[in-house]
Amino acid sequence: MRDILAELERRRAEGRAMGGPERIERQHRKGKLTVRERIDLLFDPGTFQEYGLLASHYSPLPGEPVTPADGVVIGFGLIDGRPAGVLADDFTVFGGSVGPINMQKRLRVMELARQEKAPLVYLFDGGGARAQTLGRMPEGLPLVAQFIQMARNSGVSPQVGVVMGPCGGEPALEAALTEFSIMVRDTGMIAAGGPPVVETSLGLKVGKEELGGADVHCRMTGTISNPAENDRDALEMTRRYLSYMPRNAYEYPPYQDTGDSPDRMDEDLLHILPDSHKAPYDMKRIIDRVVDRGSFFEILPLFAPMMITGLARLNGHVIGVVANQPAVFAGAITAKAGQKYRHFIDLCNAYHIPLLFLVDTPGVMTGPQAEREGSLKFGLAVAHSLAWADVPKFTVVIRKAFGYGGSAMCGAMGGQTLLVAWPTVDFASLPVDSAINTAHGAELAAAEDPEAMYRKLVEDYSRFSGVYPAAGLMNIDDVIDPRETRPRLIRALELAVTRRSVRPEPAMRHGVMP
Repeated sequence: MRDILAELERRRAEGRAMGGPERIERQHRKGKLTVRERIDLLFDPGTFQEYGLLASHYSPLPGEPVTPADGVVIGFGLIDGRPAGVLADDFTVFGGSVGPINMQKRLRVMELARQEKAPLVYLFDGGGARAQTLGRMPEGLPLVAQFIQMARNSGVSPQVGVVMGPCGGEPALEAALTEFSIMVRDTGMIAAGGPPVVETSLGLKVGKEELGGADVHCRMTGTISNPAENDRDALEMTRRYLSYMPRNAYEYPPYQDTGDSPDRMDEDLLHILPDSHKAPYDMKRIIDRVVDRGSFFEILPLFAPMMITGLARLNGHVIGVVANQPAVFAGAITAKAGQKYRHFIDLCNAYHIPLLFLVDTPGVMTGPQAEREGSLKFGLAVAHSLAWADVPKFTVVIRKAFGYGGSAMCGAMGGQTLLVAWPTVDFASLPVDSAINTAHGAELAAAEDPEAMYRKLVEDYSRFSGVYPAAGLMNIDDVIDPRETRPRLIRALELAVTRRSVRPEPAMRHGVMP
């Protein structure tokens, strides 16, 4: 038995050896951790249980060395005491490329995550199909099973993708399918085909950063949610994101006592808005003073920054925050902002996370460029997500809410538990000046004193717009002192939190589309 166990331990050591000392050192020189160092940081110490350690590549020739774990490490462990799985590419073994056994391991951990309804973290650092073994492994029509498995897992258990190296093909496509994703700056990249493929197929020479780096996918396309400075930062961000998530859609998000008083009324809220209704300010200053201190975790911070989305805690309960950002495009809703907003509502609805809307928008972005980008189509897509979002909702109108922009930000009759406005608010189908110019343009042009007529029209219109006429008609629930925002929201959340969306039937689940 001792000899048998010695052989087992030899094989296990061989499986853990990765690509050997030289390739491990090369990984470190690039500022990257090895796959096993990453896993040690991701999971609580001593909790990781590996699957497929002894797997190797397809049909090795006699005397040919094995490929340790076949370039991908899979298994389960605990993150903050809760089970989660991992699929982690090993760049030191054939560049983390995908062969038949590697693919079998990928499918196996996806299957287990779905079966046991556990979160799955993907640590991407691979180059796609394994060209090195072509001719010695069966070829045929490319698989779609892995993408179907990921799509079916979506909305059932959280899926997080972390792009930690240059990824083309398979891992790049998988990264784009995850519900929340991170890319390490400078080392991470995703593209349908890497620079060599682009040069071969299109004759273009392009660097990996220009092709699919963090600036491209975190800022321009929104394919990746958040950038990270290095591997450690990315793994810490992964753990923090999962701290807001339930283990699966059959549970509710975890409560956490933050020690922040539910009765706190922040005096700074009186001084954030500028005197002019048209002057910009940073909505994040309001968010930070309303939610539990230090709890706001922004998602997609660089993409469509006129719309803010993120997770936070309110009196210890997880909430999703959707807010306009008046510091960018005055908070107008663009096509990209609509896509970002829709995805976030779907994410929160899938995992029973109540939604808080902080509103200050002039409406949907208009103009030739906005129309060509599809601002109406993508802005209106939000209505579909709102229609199916059965989590508790709360709306606070801060300054302005006009037209469909006000509607899209969960306006009147949106099924809110609480709909309130600050006394600084102005809302209507159109801003007063736009309404006057639209309805009375010809009269103003023909008037003897256009300025006097304009002032009189502004006075008349203003009598019927704004916050107090709306409160008088029960169009909103109340007008509140800005300092009351946090305690009023907490009381409403405590009222509604037990009504959170019901645990789903499997046949009724829908995923969280990219």
